[in-house]
Amino acid sequence: MRYFFHYPETTGVDGDMFEPGPVDEVAVAAERAGFEGFALTDHPIPGANWLTSGGHQSLDPFVGLAFAAAATERLRLLTHLSVAPYRNPFVLAKAAATVDKLSGGRFILGLGAGYQKSEFFALGVDMEERNLLFDEALDVLPLHWSGEPFTYRGRHFDARNVIARPRPVQNPIPIWIGGNSKLSRRRVAERAQGWMPMSGPPQLSTTARTVAISSVEQLGKMIQEVRTAAEEHGRTEPIDFLYSYSEIEDPAREPDRHREAIAEIEKAGVNRLMITCFTRETAATLDFIESFGAVHIS
Repeated sequence: MRYFFHYPETTGVDGDMFEPGPVDEVAVAAERAGFEGFALTDHPIPGANWLTSGGHQSLDPFVGLAFAAAATERLRLLTHLSVAPYRNPFVLAKAAATVDKLSGGRFILGLGAGYQKSEFFALGVDMEERNLLFDEALDVLPLHWSGEPFTYRGRHFDARNVIARPRPVQNPIPIWIGGNSKLSRRRVAERAQGWMPMSGPPQLSTTARTVAISSVEQLGKMIQEVRTAAEEHGRTEPIDFLYSYSEIEDPAREPDRHREAIAEIEKAGVNRLMITCFTRETAATLDFIESFGAVHIS
């Protein structure tokens, strides 16, 4: 099992989202502790009601991850996740290619279809078109990253004999898709390099407009379905599976119980685990990261 660290999210509008610590300092600590990757989320203009009822603040993940890249050497950098329909796909592709180039090929583009109506309204994007726009982005991203001329007519744009440079270091940049729906899993099987199933309580299915995963057994069956579908499409390359595990408040407390839980998740087919903490000061965040590395990674 390999581990990613998700920068702690600050809920509401009153707190400062940097209370858990400077992004570069936290990223360096995660790299030192043995984490494979570092993640930031994406909400360009969330609804005030959502924030005041438990929603979280966010940075621009591309800018934030580029900043983390400059402070680290091997840490992989993940958007967890960026909403594909929010951005013109060429702007999205350019941001991803830039972070990949600046980091020396360490970027992973985590994508989702989105679920916040207020954010879609604020950004001028028709929520009913989100799946069509998502699929257009999956078409355009590799064309953009190829560094070769191409033409593509989308729903709201017409790119005629265009070309983008510089090429990213990776060919292609890995795309990991989030969401538990059949459509999300089909996209992974056909076109992506990873799946990020969403964990959470049953009400998640209503809030995030996706299927709730209620057990590790169900998770394992869904992972196997993705693998089978990928094979049926003639794909032979491995697919990564990143799952969020937020049960650990203190890595030194009940480590054996958590090791057993993580082992069960790994047995289900997950090969990467997203870890976060709920700290509100730098020292506590750094202590959590160091302790987790010593107990679960070393």
